[in-house]
Amino acid sequence: MNPAECKERLASIGILFEQGLTDDELATIESEYGFRFPADLRQLLSYALPVSGGWLDWRNASKEEIMQRMAWPLDGICYDIEHNEFWLESWGEKPADLPAAFEIAREQVAKAPTLIPIFSHRYMPDSPSEAGNPVFSVYQTDIIYYGHNLENYLHNEFREAFGITSRTFVVSSNDLREIEFWSGLLDCP
Repeated sequence: MNPAECKERLASIGILFEQGLTDDELATIESEYGFRFPADLRQLLSYALPVSGGWLDWRNASKEEIMQRMAWPLDGICYDIEHNEFWLESWGEKPADLPAAFEIAREQVAKAPTLIPIFSHRYMPDSPSEAGNPVFSVYQTDIIYYGHNLENYLHNEFREAFGITSRTFVVSSNDLREIEFWSGLLDCP
């Protein structure tokens, strides 16, 4: 991925950028929130930091805003447990007590790779800690691959910036990296 080209193309459709995050800023964020940016996301954010609506402004967002965005995936799972009878067989028998069910979901999500907010409800897992992780669209337990890697995601989300006129969403199944826990939710009813 060429971060200069990505910035130029995204800026052409009105996405605003600030100076990229420094190594110290990246390290502080990782330490504060308990994850590591995959290499390709780190490369983009250190080159230029997107700050337009929908993007998480890692430099200026409040801790509360960052925590809300990071909690979104678990909050959505808990919502579906309460309102849509969601439960994974691998979690054992669903407790009748809702707080106990939520606690099991929290424990399971805590063991999974952390989902890092990218744009709106699009997330990238922090593990494996290398370039090429997929980007997921996460809305409650309706989770889909939105890109087989960061560059493919940007092409799918911001087609016009990359000169893509087709409305077809392209994710190469040959290049999909399986992500512990999260990839398993794609097959859930």
